[in-house]
Parts: sequence; C-alpha cells; structure tokens
Amino acid sequence: MLQELPAAQRADAVSSLVYEATARMRDPVYGCAGAISYLQQQVSQLQVQLAVAQAEILQRINHPSPATAFHLQELQQRQAQQQQQMQMDDDDKAYSSLVMQNDLMSTLLLQEACLKKDVSASVIF
Repeated sequence: MLQELPAAQRADAVSSLVYEATARMRDPVYGCAGAISYLQQQVSQLQVQLAVAQAEILQRINHPSPATAFHLQELQQRQAQQQQQMQMDDDDKAYSSLVMQNDLMSTLLLQEACLKKDVSASVIF
C-alpha cells in the first residue's frame, strides 16, 4: 500500500496508520471517531461558555429585563450540567489520551527515523 504513494507522502501515511491503529487499540469500538466525539463535546462546552460570557457582557452593558436574567440563569445551569457530565466522563479519558499521545509520538518519531535511515541507505547504494 505504501509503495503506491509518492515517497514524499509515505511518512505521513505511516503516521496516519499508526495513529489510527493506536486509536483503535485505545477505543476498540469507536477508534478515531471517539477522539472526534470527545473534541466535539469540548467545542460544545466552549460554545456554551461563550454564550454565557456574551450574556454577562450584555447584562453589564444594559440593565437586563426579567427575560434576559432568566435566559442567563438558564445558560449558566446548562453550562454547569455540561461541565459536571464532562468532568465525570472524561477525567480518565483525558489522562489516558495524554499517555497514548505521548506513546504515539514516541512511536512516530522512531518510525520516521527508521524511514529516513532506509531512504538514506538506499540513496547511498
């Protein structure tokens, strides 16, 4: 499969294959999709935080009506619920992810060094 690619793209292809294999070992059910889902949850949480911050700015600039105060309270409750859920679900995943990323980077660096060694050895001969 790698031989079908141009030589300049092979290292990237190997890196991608290693990442996908590592993600599948870490999460046999979802693989890379699990990491994407985790990041989407983080984006959602940050969007809620942004909405809360924007509502607070509006509240400080203008004197809020009762509807605005209710909306702000609703956003804050939603943010608190999401943070609690994310914290409980992702504490272990976040640590595992960092450990796996560290292992992955070590593996990628080793493979890249091996590829460069193979390429330089073939150029010499």
